[in-house]
Order: sequence, then C-alpha cells, then structure tokens
Amino acid sequence: MNALVFTGTGLAMEERPIPLPGPGEARIRVTMAGICNTDVELYQGYYGFSGVAGHEFTGVVDRAPDQPELEGLGVTAEINCGCGACLDCLAGDPRHCPTRTVIGIVARQGAFAQYLVVPITNLHLLPKGVDDTQAVFTEPLAAALEIAEQVHLTPRTKTLVLGDGKLGLLIACALRVFCPSLVCVGKHPEKLAVAQAHGVKTIHVSGPDQYARHIGEFGRFDVVVEATGSENGPALALDWVKPRGTLVAKTTSRNPSLIDMARVVVDEIRIQGSRCGDFSWALSFLEQGLVEVTRLVEEIYSFDRFEEAMARAMTPGAKKVLVKF
Repeated sequence: MNALVFTGTGLAMEERPIPLPGPGEARIRVTMAGICNTDVELYQGYYGFSGVAGHEFTGVVDRAPDQPELEGLGVTAEINCGCGACLDCLAGDPRHCPTRTVIGIVARQGAFAQYLVVPITNLHLLPKGVDDTQAVFTEPLAAALEIAEQVHLTPRTKTLVLGDGKLGLLIACALRVFCPSLVCVGKHPEKLAVAQAHGVKTIHVSGPDQYARHIGEFGRFDVVVEATGSENGPALALDWVKPRGTLVAKTTSRNPSLIDMARVVVDEIRIQGSRCGDFSWALSFLEQGLVEVTRLVEEIYSFDRFEEAMARAMTPGAKKVLVKF
C-alpha cells in the first residue's frame, strides 16, 4: 500500500505492506481523510513526531476476521485506543487510558495511507445519507460537541468562541444549536461569513488593539471557548470571561501558555480543558443536517497530491482541506 510518511524533515510517499488485523481488530480501506491543525503541527515537529499521521477519516471495512458481517460497511473510528484493562478503560473512558495509543498521533499508524487497522470497538457505522465529505468531520465535530457535555449551555448562556480556525469555526457552528446568540471572534472575513451563514454573530478583528473596544461593546461572557491555536489565546480569552464564568480551553500548542491566575482566583473563573467527544452524537448531528460541514471545506485533493494538500492546509486562513483516496 502507499503511505504518506512524516519523516521529521518533510514528507515521503512510501510503499508499505498492507497491515493485518489482529484479534478484535478491523482493517479499513481509507476513502477520505481530513488535514487538521494537529497534523500540521506534527509535520512541523510537534511531539518530535515521525510516521503516518491522520486521524480524521472515513473508510470501508476491508477485513474483520472476528466480525465478518462488518466487511464492506462504511465507517469512521474513534482515535483513542485504550488497553482495556486499566481503571479508566474499565470505567468506559479509554480516551484517558494512561497507556493508550492514538491513531496518527501516538504509537499507532494514521489514516494518511490506503489502509489502517483499528480496534472494532472504536468503529462507528456511517448513517445512510451521510457521505464521506460530511462524515470525515465526525472527529472534529465530536470535539466541538464535547463542550456541550462539559458545560451547561442554554439559549440564555452568553457564549463566545475566540478563533475562526478550522476547529473554532466548527465549534461556533455546532454550539449555535444550543446558544442561538453565540458570537465568534476571528481575523478572516471569508471564514466568518461561513459562521454567519449558520446564524452565528461575528466580530472581525485585524489586530490585538481592537479586542478591548469590542469587549466594551459586547461586555463579558458566561462561557468563552478559546480556539485560537496560539499559546497567547488563553490569556486573551480570559479578558472576555465574566466573574464566575467558564473558560473552555481547546488549544494545544508547542509552547506553554501563561495566564493571570490571580484574575482566575479573584473572579472565580472555572477553566475547563476539552479534547475528544462522542462520535455517536456527532454522526447524529450530521445525519440531521444540524451543521452544514461542507461549507467548511477548502478543497479536496487526491492522495497522490498530498504535498499540495498539506501546503494548502498550512495557508493562513484556509478552511478544511480533504484528501480523497
């Protein structure tokens, strides 16, 4: 099979053996993959990563010896693969298994290859009527919806999403279902226009000096989701949170973030980390058409044009770049 390898200094298309599924595993023939900011950071050296990345994908079950009835079905898969025996796994939370592998990120081959092997327990069947271009958003949409599981959101919750990157834009469009008055702050008018098409109110800023003016205009918020992708984002987001409000942190950056903990203590602000979410809920959202994810697609490239796809994904202001196999 062909596999796109992050070498630590660049990209290389390699011919590799087609993997064999072990007990309790299925082999997936990849049909579509998405490039997210984590992939870009891995390519740029985050975690000292080398190998086959890619964790947003759809495919068809090619082989599943333990459950052959799955063969030929369209699927996506949760990315965290737990040991199955630790306290977290036994409690039903393999996402926090201390020895977990993570598809395309930690010690497990990712989806930038023609085939990959995943645990059958991680598989989710694609609903009828949801095509690959939509279903490839399952993982990031689940991450967006995780916020609604962690924080109590109502139509009266004054909510702000800071950042109009790939994830920030998706969060704004998804959470608007719960908070119709949600506001998204970003730097890219064309991306904010996508949010506006979903009914999201937006604030365009072109420089750091503009934030204070808009805080004065809109006031502070009950919930602020920090999705800037920058280590400076949490400190900036803190300025928008009202006393006893909640700051939801979505950014993982190569450099550590600094925030004013005195402000957190005095204003009794809750900080909530947020990572992966419920795939079933995300697929239900897609099936019901609650988020028009195809509006978030920048361009679709064939797998043999992956280097072009990565370059496009790294372009400032780019939306989601997809790779078709």
